[in-house]
Amino acid sequence: MSPQNLSLSDSLHIAVLASILSFIIYWLIRDSHRLRNLSGKHVFITSCDTELGNSLAKWLDKRGFCVIAACATEKGCQELQSCSSLSLKTVNLNLADSNSISRAVVFVTKETAGNGLFGLVSNAEGTAPVAPTDWLRIEDFHSVLDVSLLGSIEVTLKLLPLLKKAEGRIVNLINAKGLMAFVGGGYSLSKWGMEAFSDTLRIEMQHFGVKVSIVEHGFFRGGVVNSDVIEKTLFRLWNGLTPEIRDSYGERYFVEYTKAQRSSVKRLCDFDISKVIKCMEHALIAKYPRTRYGAGWDAKFFWLFLSYAPSCLSDLLLCMTFPAPAASGKSVHGVLINI
Repeated sequence: MSPQNLSLSDSLHIAVLASILSFIIYWLIRDSHRLRNLSGKHVFITSCDTELGNSLAKWLDKRGFCVIAACATEKGCQELQSCSSLSLKTVNLNLADSNSISRAVVFVTKETAGNGLFGLVSNAEGTAPVAPTDWLRIEDFHSVLDVSLLGSIEVTLKLLPLLKKAEGRIVNLINAKGLMAFVGGGYSLSKWGMEAFSDTLRIEMQHFGVKVSIVEHGFFRGGVVNSDVIEKTLFRLWNGLTPEIRDSYGERYFVEYTKAQRSSVKRLCDFDISKVIKCMEHALIAKYPRTRYGAGWDAKFFWLFLSYAPSCLSDLLLCMTFPAPAASGKSVHGVLINI
């Protein structure tokens, strides 16, 4: 077909397709640009006692960053230093303690020696009971919110002057529960809170050259989720319930709810924790870091889909997964529990 024979509609279609293709190519080229000189740039990482924080600290240390790794225990500090370069420094940090945070900030200020802080990676995981809401007390919410939300915010606020001086990066690691809440407790609350904090911070800090990224990761076996800890917590909470609440749920509910949690871990957990590491690395070394990263198939597809799906659909799926309390008069078993 000659150009003269092209209709106006065909021309518009070609123009739209060409524009989309040009945008994709431009984005891919832009996304591939990396910072060239990483030497001497300081990165502060919280919760390096965890497998994820520990792995990231070692990885960035090998890439030439001056890593300052915060650990909750002295044992964690010693183990990390024993298998890293001499440029990696460790500091004790209790995110639930303002005095501990202040001491860590003083340490970071001295280590950066007036150059500012290039990167802050917030990898905070508080103790998070995962159970029906009326099994919990307010202390159970504090145990996670004080660490994963308020502690992370306090660290960020106190390090902002150093980050602004270096025109650095803030990378907040947020579980997929920040996209979709499906169990009771403070864990999802902390992740939703960090999503909101990150969004407002990104808009405000862009004027100072500070870039803020969110890494929304799925469940990773061994590194991010521990089914044994979840089950022990459920058992502790169940034994602490009043007879009235226990009777309203029934013994079978407890057994089937525990099975459902175990089944969810098996279905959704990935083994390759490097998917999260690569996202965090890109957020730090890319010339133009992304606003959001999805790490793991469940974060990219399952949880993202549920977060946009109609509530009736997501509610139905969760009702099929988890059992019904005895007081509801419905069948205890969920459809998707057994695998």
